[in-house]
Amino acid sequence: MIDAIIFDCDGVLVDTERDGHRVAFNQAFAAIGIDVEWNVKEYKALVKIAGGKERMKYYFDNNGWPNKIIDQEKTIKDLHVLKTNLFMKLIEEGTLLLRPGVARLVDEAIAANVMLAVCSTSNEKAVTKIVERLFGDFRRKKFSGIFAGDVVLNKKPDPAIYILCAEKLSLNPKRCVVVEDSRNGLVAARAAGFNCIITTNDYTKDEDFKEADAIYTELGDHAEQVTVKSLSQLIDF
Repeated sequence: MIDAIIFDCDGVLVDTERDGHRVAFNQAFAAIGIDVEWNVKEYKALVKIAGGKERMKYYFDNNGWPNKIIDQEKTIKDLHVLKTNLFMKLIEEGTLLLRPGVARLVDEAIAANVMLAVCSTSNEKAVTKIVERLFGDFRRKKFSGIFAGDVVLNKKPDPAIYILCAEKLSLNPKRCVVVEDSRNGLVAARAAGFNCIITTNDYTKDEDFKEADAIYTELGDHAEQVTVKSLSQLIDF
């Protein structure tokens, strides 16, 4: 039996990028009068930049900074705080739901005494809110760690957050499975020595996952999909 399952958040637990983070970014831009709106196609390219602050800086560096922005660093930080609050409002409103199969897999892990954790490059408050709101109090208490945001200096594909997780939870990466949805996450997990499976979504399905131990379209039970049917599929390493 594996010792732990470590989930990424965005695109793995919840399909947040297109209908969550993108929407909240656009709401934040509009709120301070920045004439920028990221469409679905444009944001698909931007999600390859890990981290919300880094994503905005990359976009403005390459497309021009609005004239009204005087202090770029402060504006990015303020925008990210605003965007995070707007994103959490979407979660509270029930706009975003767990992806198919996630709750079942978590319940099987709890029953089998397999440790659970989350490693994400997203804001820590937002990730914690997703786990608390969508999993409920009982399941939330079974997560041994939530590592997110600026807890490490470098974001995925740097392995820092997975290395930190292994250190804090005293894990042997070879006895654990990371569930990721992107190449950045896969590279980070593998560089830290973890086994890694991929569950794809509309934004990541065309990425290169050749280093993955397995690739699934989702973790659910839909007969027409390639899915994780049970916890046992994750432990054959």
